[in-house]
Amino acid sequence: MSSSSSARDTVLVSGGAGYIGSHVVRQLCEAGERVVVLDDLSTGFRSAVPDGLLVTGNTGDRELVTGLLTSHRVATILHFAAHTIVPESVSDPLKYYGNNTCATRNLLECAVRAGVRNFIFSSTAAVYGIPDTGIASEDTPTAPINPYGSSKLMSEWMLRDVDLAHAMRHVSLRYFNVAGADPGGRIGQSTRKATLLTKVACEAAVGKRPHVSIYGTDYPTPDGTGIRDYIHVEDLATAHIDALTYLRDGGKSATLNCGYGHGYSVREVLAAVERNSGVTLVKKEEPRRAGDPPTLVAAADRIRSALGWKPRFDDLDVIVSTALRWEQRLLRQPAE
Repeated sequence: MSSSSSARDTVLVSGGAGYIGSHVVRQLCEAGERVVVLDDLSTGFRSAVPDGLLVTGNTGDRELVTGLLTSHRVATILHFAAHTIVPESVSDPLKYYGNNTCATRNLLECAVRAGVRNFIFSSTAAVYGIPDTGIASEDTPTAPINPYGSSKLMSEWMLRDVDLAHAMRHVSLRYFNVAGADPGGRIGQSTRKATLLTKVACEAAVGKRPHVSIYGTDYPTPDGTGIRDYIHVEDLATAHIDALTYLRDGGKSATLNCGYGHGYSVREVLAAVERNSGVTLVKKEEPRRAGDPPTLVAAADRIRSALGWKPRFDDLDVIVSTALRWEQRLLRQPAE
């Protein structure tokens, strides 16, 4: 952590009991940070947060948020709390605009009034929609094709405008396909009814699902299936720690892609799960899903140069093996 961090510089992590947030909380605690987690546990898990750090509540609760920011002298917010299921956002858009956009607006207002200096936002590659080339840089036009992506983009716009009007600075991190689990096996993705490919495939490998669906086998890609940029959750968590150091050291507000800059196809991911589990998966080939781009990969140079980010787990077998070990642990000890 930066030497400019002070003992009174408490970090508030909204959604810190969720998949990505809990990995960031663990790294913050390991770095000796003072951390408070705010999570309503609608999709997060109490067991993912160290004892004593969790406050149960919602970022839309202005009185609660203001009290936390003031009483803990919070100087930094890492904001993960959000709904993230794309198909659900299409069927229930107002749920997503309410929680992802309106609650974020509330959090920002409370933060500005409390004098919070740094804000790190969990955004998404869904803001890009379907880029023409399949490769998205931070300068690629934003054109989300679902309410989830739109709700996150609106929050980015609010941060942009707050930056012009107030002293608070921010980093928005646009995640590509997050996968894997803590290499130490302590935490992982416990989301019920998960939709992310790596977790779904690992659940099938340990017997939790009867098959894995492949949506679209006729894309213009080498094996006909969609290609995505898979980033290990531990490297993604490190990017947040690096973003915090960057802001504390006086860095200007920035929006950065979080990916490795290369992709794997659906079939390649499934083959890696089979290779690491020793299980032959039952695969069902389904029609394409509306809005799925053939390829979506990050142009990921800017985050390395801006934050000095150095990923350590850029290996498909490492990603899959950590995810698989977590699923095997959940069989023995379900998340609470």
